[in-house]
Amino acid sequence: MNRPIKTLYVVLFILLLLPVSLLALSKLGAYRMPAQPSVLDGGLAKSIEHHYDENFPLKQAGINLWAALEYLAFGEGRSGLVVGEDGWLYSDEEFDPVADGQRQLRDNLALIRGVQRQLEERDIQLLLAIVPAKTRLYPEHTGTHQPSSLQRSLYPRFHRALRNAGIAAPDLLGPLQAAKREAPMFLRTDTHWTPQGADVTARALSDVVRSAMQLRGEPQQFVTETVETRSHQGDLTRFLPLAPLFESLMPQADRLQQRETHAAEGSSDDLFGDSDLPVTLVGTSYSANPAWNFAGALREHLQRDLANHAEEGGGPLVPMLKYLQSDELKNNPPQLVIWEFPERYLPMTSDFTDFDPQWLAALKDGGERQGLAAASH
Repeated sequence: MNRPIKTLYVVLFILLLLPVSLLALSKLGAYRMPAQPSVLDGGLAKSIEHHYDENFPLKQAGINLWAALEYLAFGEGRSGLVVGEDGWLYSDEEFDPVADGQRQLRDNLALIRGVQRQLEERDIQLLLAIVPAKTRLYPEHTGTHQPSSLQRSLYPRFHRALRNAGIAAPDLLGPLQAAKREAPMFLRTDTHWTPQGADVTARALSDVVRSAMQLRGEPQQFVTETVETRSHQGDLTRFLPLAPLFESLMPQADRLQQRETHAAEGSSDDLFGDSDLPVTLVGTSYSANPAWNFAGALREHLQRDLANHAEEGGGPLVPMLKYLQSDELKNNPPQLVIWEFPERYLPMTSDFTDFDPQWLAALKDGGERQGLAAASH
């Protein structure tokens, strides 16, 4: 390449870079210096660099462009997402094999049995609500993607292990499959169920409870109402960073019927009192997020108030372990604990750093000695 052409390339590059650089420098006008800038250790420079990086004018365009290319050319999103057909999105946790999944599955089953033993010692019944995977309930939209053999076997293995250990866990897949002909049970763009799916599950669990035990206290009437129908961009759309440049390529947003449950007119909101709730709900975001109204649906169908100890973001084991160590369980034990447990979490690891390792080992050892882990095969 001769010198004039090299010079032309340099000039064209400068002409392209200059307006972008000037635009980026203009973004520095919005920078706010920290109250106590640390100059000597480079803290101020890092702060400015972070602000510049976040506001670089071509950053978002580059993200959108690459996401659009992956989506259109390969039907893919970011790691964590499986793009199905007809606008359906799935978590890759329901498809991929899990590293050391068989061992982790056995360990988690042993912990579940250990939890049951802890509750039994307090004369508390445990009811497992195993939430079927979205892929299991809606396999017709997965396209060419197929769950691994481990994922396909989880639901029946989970039920078989619990049945052999004498832990109540009704089949929720059947009622959800029957009801999906009338209404969507899961959201297309979200990992979670719809309020309708949560209601079907709550009704099925309540039928089991009523046939097996008499909850203390008098029945209380609860009423569930649809307060609004709104557009809902599911949590899985975060793995498709197409907006704002290619927002039109996004799957159509879900329509969510937001429901709320309250005590019926004329009934007491404090029938049992805070110290005598007969039911406790523990679980994940399926139970914790009020958008799905699962706790409300349980109140309506059980005709009892309940305490909700579900948490978002930590899986089903961590909130249960917290509950076992809580003052509420010690001072105000319920009759029944309903443990909502999505099947995909069974072979997954959890963050147990906040718990005493010796206590966890003893809990798991109790479950292993009861033979639940061996029954999982």
